[in-house]
This record gives sequence, C-alpha cells and structure tokens, in this order.
Amino acid sequence: QVQLVESGGGLVQAGGSLRLSCAASGRTFSSYTMAWFRQAPGKEREFVAAINWSGGIRNYADSVKGRFTISRDNSKNTVYLQMNSLKPEDTAVYHCAAKTAATIGYNYWGQGTQVTVSS
Repeated sequence: QVQLVESGGGLVQAGGSLRLSCAASGRTFSSYTMAWFRQAPGKEREFVAAINWSGGIRNYADSVKGRFTISRDNSKNTVYLQMNSLKPEDTAVYHCAAKTAATIGYNYWGQGTQVTVSS
C-alpha cells in the first residue's frame, strides 16, 4: 500500500514558477513508476509527466514539454514537478500517482494540490 500526499500548489502569475512535491509512504517507493496528472474544472483528467523507478526515463505531455520537469529522490520517497513559464491553461488540480511495473494503470493516487495561474 502506498499513500501519496501532494504539496506546493498555489496562486502564481503567468510566466511564474512553482514546484510541486509528492511524498510517498512505504518502503518500496523506489520500485514504483511515478506520475503527475491534472484536472481542470469541467475537463477530464490528463497526463502531465511520468518518471520510472530510476529516473532514467521521463515522459511529458506535449503541452508541458520544455516547461515542466519531473524528478524523484528515492532516498526521500518524494517525486517533484518543477513548473516554469506557467500559463493560465495550466490551472488545475494536480495529482500524484504511482504504479508498479506489473500494472498498466496507476494504482495509487493522492488527493491533489491546486495550481492557479492568473493572466
């Protein structure tokens, strides 16, 4: 069982930056693929970025490539999302998620943290 707690959201002006953190419980954090998803009001949840267990493989949605960076620190059981050059359309609740290599979908989800980008 993995519990995920996000932090770092807030209100920022367009062009600004935020760094989200996701702290995970459990001793097997380093074996999980971790990801960030987001959901804006009235829209479906969408994939933002993912990172494999070692950090050697990272994937991004086209909408955030070049602006967002996902990273992890397995010694701290934490995954990060550095968000730069934020746009109003990045406004959403950002959720952290975890999965094992054996599963297709993400097994565990955090409650989310609100990111609001003003124009």
